[in-house]
Amino acid sequence: MRWLALGLSCWLLGQFSTGTDLVEVYATVTTVSGRPVTTLTRDDFVVREGGVPQPVSVFAVGDFPLSVALALDRSWSMAGDRMRDVRSAGRAFLDNLRPEDEAMLLAIGSEVETVAPLSRDRDAQYAAVATLEPWGSTPLHDAIIEAVDRIGRARGRRALLILSDGDDRYSRATADEVVAHVRRAAVLVYPVALGRHRVPLFDEIARLTGGRAFHLEKTADLEAAFTAVAAELRQQYLLGYEPPAGAPGQWRPIEVKVPRGMRVRARMGYLAP
Repeated sequence: MRWLALGLSCWLLGQFSTGTDLVEVYATVTTVSGRPVTTLTRDDFVVREGGVPQPVSVFAVGDFPLSVALALDRSWSMAGDRMRDVRSAGRAFLDNLRPEDEAMLLAIGSEVETVAPLSRDRDAQYAAVATLEPWGSTPLHDAIIEAVDRIGRARGRRALLILSDGDDRYSRATADEVVAHVRRAAVLVYPVALGRHRVPLFDEIARLTGGRAFHLEKTADLEAAFTAVAAELRQQYLLGYEPPAGAPGQWRPIEVKVPRGMRVRARMGYLAP
Protein backbone atom coordinates (compact mmCIF):
# COMPACT_ATOMS: atom_id res chain seq x y z
CA MET A 1 0.00 0.00 0.00
CA ARG A 2 1.24 3.46 -0.87
CA TRP A 3 0.19 6.26 1.48
CA LEU A 4 0.49 9.97 0.85
CA ALA A 5 1.54 11.67 4.09
CA LEU A 6 0.62 15.12 2.90
CA GLY A 7 2.15 17.01 5.80
CA LEU A 8 5.55 15.53 4.86
CA SER A 9 5.15 15.50 1.08
CA CYS A 10 5.29 19.16 0.08
CA TRP A 11 7.70 18.15 -2.67
CA LEU A 12 4.86 16.17 -4.27
CA LEU A 13 1.78 18.38 -3.95
CA GLY A 14 2.69 21.65 -2.31
CA GLN A 15 -0.86 22.98 -2.52
CA PHE A 16 -2.03 20.43 0.06
CA SER A 17 -1.04 20.81 3.72
CA THR A 18 -3.10 18.43 5.83
CA GLY A 19 -1.30 15.87 7.97
CA THR A 20 -3.71 13.03 7.15
CA ASP A 21 -2.54 9.81 5.52
CA LEU A 22 -4.44 9.26 2.30
CA VAL A 23 -4.90 6.47 -0.19
CA GLU A 24 -3.43 7.40 -3.59
CA VAL A 25 -5.36 6.37 -6.68
CA TYR A 26 -3.98 7.31 -10.11
CA ALA A 27 -6.64 7.16 -12.81
CA THR A 28 -6.46 7.22 -16.61
CA VAL A 29 -9.66 8.31 -18.34
CA THR A 30 -10.39 7.87 -22.05
CA THR A 31 -13.32 8.00 -24.43
CA VAL A 32 -14.70 4.69 -25.68
CA SER A 33 -12.48 5.11 -28.75
CA GLY A 34 -9.40 5.51 -26.54
CA ARG A 35 -8.80 9.25 -26.73
CA PRO A 36 -7.56 10.76 -23.44
CA VAL A 37 -9.96 12.84 -21.35
CA THR A 38 -8.15 15.50 -19.32
CA THR A 39 -10.92 17.99 -18.47
CA LEU A 40 -12.73 16.21 -15.63
CA THR A 41 -13.14 17.76 -12.19
CA ARG A 42 -13.22 16.19 -8.74
CA ASP A 43 -17.01 16.00 -8.89
CA ASP A 44 -16.88 13.83 -12.02
CA PHE A 45 -15.31 10.94 -10.08
CA VAL A 46 -16.91 8.47 -7.71
CA VAL A 47 -14.45 6.44 -5.64
CA ARG A 48 -15.67 3.47 -3.62
CA GLU A 49 -13.73 1.30 -1.21
CA GLY A 50 -15.44 -1.97 -0.38
CA GLY A 51 -18.54 -0.62 -2.12
CA VAL A 52 -18.73 2.48 0.10
CA PRO A 53 -18.29 5.93 -1.52
CA GLN A 54 -15.23 7.83 -0.24
CA PRO A 55 -14.90 11.64 -0.14
CA VAL A 56 -12.05 12.67 -2.48
CA SER A 57 -10.05 15.20 -0.46
CA VAL A 58 -7.06 15.46 -2.84
CA PHE A 59 -7.44 15.99 -6.57
CA ALA A 60 -4.81 16.84 -9.18
CA VAL A 61 -4.50 16.50 -12.94
CA GLY A 62 -1.38 15.53 -14.84
CA ASP A 63 1.21 17.77 -13.24
CA PHE A 64 2.84 15.67 -10.52
CA PRO A 65 6.21 13.93 -10.26
CA LEU A 66 6.91 10.63 -11.98
CA SER A 67 9.54 7.99 -11.31
CA VAL A 68 9.57 5.33 -14.01
CA ALA A 69 11.58 2.18 -14.69
CA LEU A 70 12.10 1.08 -18.29
CA ALA A 71 12.86 -2.66 -18.15
CA LEU A 72 13.93 -4.13 -21.49
CA ASP A 73 14.39 -7.79 -22.41
CA ARG A 74 17.91 -8.11 -23.78
CA SER A 75 18.06 -11.93 -23.86
CA TRP A 76 19.38 -13.91 -26.82
CA SER A 77 15.85 -14.13 -28.28
CA MET A 78 16.01 -10.34 -28.87
CA ALA A 79 19.12 -10.47 -31.08
CA GLY A 80 19.42 -8.84 -34.50
CA ASP A 81 16.75 -6.45 -35.79
CA ARG A 82 14.70 -6.97 -32.62
CA MET A 83 17.43 -5.42 -30.47
CA ARG A 84 17.76 -2.51 -32.86
CA ASP A 85 14.02 -1.79 -32.61
CA VAL A 86 14.12 -2.15 -28.81
CA ARG A 87 16.85 0.46 -28.58
CA SER A 88 14.91 2.82 -30.87
CA ALA A 89 11.71 2.41 -28.83
CA GLY A 90 13.57 2.96 -25.56
CA ARG A 91 14.98 6.23 -26.83
CA ALA A 92 11.53 7.34 -28.03
CA PHE A 93 10.08 6.67 -24.58
CA LEU A 94 12.78 8.77 -22.92
CA ASP A 95 12.22 11.52 -25.51
CA ASN A 96 8.60 11.80 -24.41
CA LEU A 97 9.19 12.16 -20.68
CA ARG A 98 9.11 15.59 -19.10
CA PRO A 99 12.46 17.08 -18.02
CA GLU A 100 11.47 16.78 -14.37
CA ASP A 101 10.55 13.08 -14.63
CA GLU A 102 13.02 10.59 -13.18
CA ALA A 103 13.79 7.37 -15.04
CA MET A 104 15.92 4.27 -14.61
CA LEU A 105 16.88 1.71 -17.22
CA LEU A 106 16.90 -2.00 -16.37
CA ALA A 107 18.29 -4.68 -18.69
CA ILE A 108 16.71 -8.13 -18.35
CA GLY A 109 19.00 -11.02 -19.20
CA SER A 110 19.87 -13.92 -16.93
CA GLU A 111 19.67 -11.28 -14.19
CA VAL A 112 18.24 -7.79 -13.88
CA GLU A 113 20.95 -5.17 -14.32
CA THR A 114 20.50 -1.47 -13.57
CA VAL A 115 22.31 0.07 -16.55
CA ALA A 116 21.16 3.62 -15.73
CA PRO A 117 20.17 4.50 -12.13
CA LEU A 118 17.13 6.61 -11.31
CA SER A 119 17.80 10.22 -12.32
CA ARG A 120 16.83 13.03 -14.69
CA ASP A 121 20.05 12.56 -16.66
CA ARG A 122 18.66 11.80 -20.13
CA ASP A 123 22.12 11.71 -21.72
CA ALA A 124 23.18 8.88 -19.42
CA GLN A 125 19.92 7.04 -20.11
CA TYR A 126 20.26 7.46 -23.90
CA ALA A 127 23.81 6.13 -23.69
CA ALA A 128 22.66 3.10 -21.69
CA VAL A 129 19.94 2.30 -24.23
CA ALA A 130 22.38 2.66 -27.13
CA THR A 131 24.79 0.11 -25.65
CA LEU A 132 22.23 -2.64 -24.93
CA GLU A 133 23.32 -5.93 -26.46
CA PRO A 134 21.69 -9.39 -26.30
CA TRP A 135 22.78 -11.56 -23.41
CA GLY A 136 21.40 -14.37 -21.28
CA SER A 137 18.00 -15.96 -20.82
CA THR A 138 14.75 -14.44 -19.46
CA PRO A 139 13.73 -15.31 -15.87
CA LEU A 140 10.68 -13.11 -16.48
CA HIS A 141 8.77 -13.71 -13.24
CA ASP A 142 11.83 -12.93 -11.14
CA ALA A 143 12.55 -9.88 -13.32
CA ILE A 144 9.08 -8.39 -12.82
CA ILE A 145 9.37 -8.73 -9.04
CA GLU A 146 12.86 -7.23 -9.03
CA ALA A 147 11.87 -4.34 -11.31
CA VAL A 148 8.79 -3.52 -9.19
CA ASP A 149 10.94 -3.50 -6.06
CA ARG A 150 13.61 -1.25 -7.57
CA ILE A 151 11.22 1.44 -8.80
CA GLY A 152 9.03 0.94 -5.72
CA ARG A 153 11.77 2.52 -3.59
CA ALA A 154 11.35 5.84 -5.44
CA ARG A 155 9.14 8.69 -4.27
CA GLY A 156 5.81 9.87 -5.64
CA ARG A 157 4.05 8.26 -8.57
CA ARG A 158 5.92 5.13 -9.65
CA ALA A 159 5.53 3.27 -12.94
CA LEU A 160 7.15 0.31 -14.68
CA LEU A 161 7.26 -0.20 -18.45
CA ILE A 162 8.49 -3.73 -19.09
CA LEU A 163 9.12 -5.38 -22.46
CA SER A 164 9.57 -9.10 -23.03
CA ASP A 165 8.62 -11.86 -25.44
CA GLY A 166 6.60 -13.18 -22.50
CA ASP A 167 8.32 -16.55 -22.19
CA ASP A 168 9.61 -17.21 -18.69
CA ARG A 169 12.84 -19.18 -18.44
CA TYR A 170 14.29 -20.47 -15.16
CA SER A 171 12.50 -18.14 -12.70
CA ARG A 172 12.30 -19.09 -9.06
CA ALA A 173 8.98 -17.22 -8.68
CA THR A 174 5.68 -18.50 -10.08
CA ALA A 175 3.14 -16.39 -11.95
CA ASP A 176 0.88 -16.43 -8.86
CA GLU A 177 3.74 -15.06 -6.76
CA VAL A 178 4.25 -12.26 -9.28
CA VAL A 179 0.57 -11.31 -9.03
CA ALA A 180 0.69 -11.34 -5.21
CA HIS A 181 3.82 -9.19 -5.21
CA VAL A 182 2.46 -6.64 -7.67
CA ARG A 183 -0.79 -6.52 -5.71
CA ARG A 184 1.12 -5.32 -2.64
CA ALA A 185 3.06 -2.67 -4.53
CA ALA A 186 1.91 0.81 -5.53
CA VAL A 187 3.44 0.79 -8.99
CA LEU A 188 1.59 1.30 -12.27
CA VAL A 189 2.68 -1.57 -14.52
CA TYR A 190 2.71 -1.34 -18.31
CA PRO A 191 3.76 -4.73 -19.74
CA VAL A 192 4.52 -5.08 -23.45
CA ALA A 193 4.46 -8.62 -24.84
CA LEU A 194 6.28 -9.22 -28.09
CA GLY A 195 5.26 -12.28 -30.10
CA ARG A 196 2.31 -14.19 -31.49
CA HIS A 197 0.56 -14.98 -28.23
CA ARG A 198 -0.94 -12.84 -25.49
CA VAL A 199 0.54 -13.21 -22.03
CA PRO A 200 -2.28 -13.60 -19.45
CA LEU A 201 0.07 -12.59 -16.64
CA PHE A 202 0.74 -9.27 -18.35
CA ASP A 203 -2.98 -8.55 -18.69
CA GLU A 204 -3.59 -9.36 -15.04
CA ILE A 205 -0.85 -7.22 -13.52
CA ALA A 206 -1.77 -4.27 -15.74
CA ARG A 207 -5.42 -4.54 -14.68
CA LEU A 208 -4.53 -4.81 -10.98
CA THR A 209 -2.36 -1.70 -10.97
CA GLY A 210 -4.26 0.58 -13.35
CA GLY A 211 -1.66 0.27 -16.09
CA ARG A 212 -2.16 -1.05 -19.61
CA ALA A 213 -0.95 -4.20 -21.38
CA PHE A 214 0.19 -4.30 -25.00
CA HIS A 215 0.51 -7.29 -27.30
CA LEU A 216 2.68 -6.67 -30.35
CA GLU A 217 3.66 -9.11 -33.06
CA LYS A 218 6.29 -6.87 -34.65
CA THR A 219 9.13 -4.95 -33.01
CA ALA A 220 8.45 -2.16 -35.51
CA ASP A 221 5.35 -1.35 -33.42
CA LEU A 222 7.32 -0.90 -30.20
CA GLU A 223 8.05 2.79 -30.64
CA ALA A 224 4.37 3.70 -31.01
CA ALA A 225 3.46 1.65 -27.91
CA PHE A 226 6.23 3.16 -25.80
CA THR A 227 5.26 6.67 -26.90
CA ALA A 228 1.63 5.94 -25.98
CA VAL A 229 2.66 4.92 -22.46
CA ALA A 230 4.71 8.10 -22.01
CA ALA A 231 1.74 10.19 -23.16
CA GLU A 232 -0.63 8.40 -20.78
CA LEU A 233 1.68 9.04 -17.84
CA ARG A 234 1.40 12.77 -18.58
CA GLN A 235 -2.40 12.71 -18.57
CA GLN A 236 -3.49 11.03 -15.35
CA TYR A 237 -5.58 12.11 -12.38
CA LEU A 238 -4.62 11.78 -8.73
CA LEU A 239 -7.49 10.99 -6.38
CA GLY A 240 -6.73 10.91 -2.65
CA TYR A 241 -9.04 9.89 0.17
CA GLU A 242 -8.76 9.06 3.84
CA PRO A 243 -8.88 5.27 4.32
CA PRO A 244 -11.67 3.82 6.44
CA ALA A 245 -10.70 1.60 9.36
CA GLY A 246 -9.67 -1.92 8.43
CA ALA A 247 -7.73 -4.88 9.72
CA PRO A 248 -3.99 -4.87 8.89
CA GLY A 249 -3.19 -7.00 5.85
CA GLN A 250 -6.77 -6.95 4.64
CA TRP A 251 -7.37 -6.47 0.92
CA ARG A 252 -9.40 -3.29 0.37
CA PRO A 253 -11.04 -3.23 -3.10
CA ILE A 254 -11.25 0.11 -4.90
CA GLU A 255 -13.68 1.05 -7.66
CA VAL A 256 -13.50 4.31 -9.63
CA LYS A 257 -16.42 5.53 -11.73
CA VAL A 258 -16.55 8.33 -14.33
CA PRO A 259 -19.36 9.80 -16.45
CA ARG A 260 -21.04 7.64 -19.07
CA GLY A 261 -19.30 7.46 -22.40
CA MET A 262 -15.88 7.32 -20.73
CA ARG A 263 -13.62 4.56 -19.50
CA VAL A 264 -11.31 4.63 -16.51
CA ARG A 265 -8.34 2.52 -15.46
CA ALA A 266 -7.13 2.64 -11.85
CA ARG A 267 -5.67 0.31 -9.24
CA MET A 268 -8.13 -2.32 -8.07
CA GLY A 269 -7.29 -2.12 -4.38
CA TYR A 270 -4.59 -2.25 -1.71
CA LEU A 271 -3.54 -4.16 1.36
CA ALA A 272 -4.23 -2.25 4.57
CA PRO A 273 -0.98 -1.70 6.53
